[in-house]
Amino acid sequence: MNALCALEDIADGGALALEAPPNGVPLVLLRRRGEVWAYRNRCPHFSVPLDYRPGEFSTYRGQVLMCAHHSALFRFEDGHCIEGPCEGSRLEAVPVRVVEGWVVMAGA
Repeated sequence: MNALCALEDIADGGALALEAPPNGVPLVLLRRRGEVWAYRNRCPHFSVPLDYRPGEFSTYRGQVLMCAHHSALFRFEDGHCIEGPCEGSRLEAVPVRVVEGWVVMAGA
């Protein structure tokens, strides 16, 4: 099993940056309790990273991720933009699952 990280590496209600193997695609992993969602770390508005400093993200109440550059708000559970300049668009999802406390790519 090739784990991306341990579930506990992601703060509950927070985000974690990492690179997906094998190509090092930058990802943001979001967690709410035992659920994890992964998206490409790229805002659909101007294709810029979502973090305000490398690896540092703004999340609100464990529900939404905010793009540091345009203040667009994206829901954790589906990456849908609910407010901001790209409202109605979505983050690019990367399928992951939690197995025995580890976050792995789905299908792995």
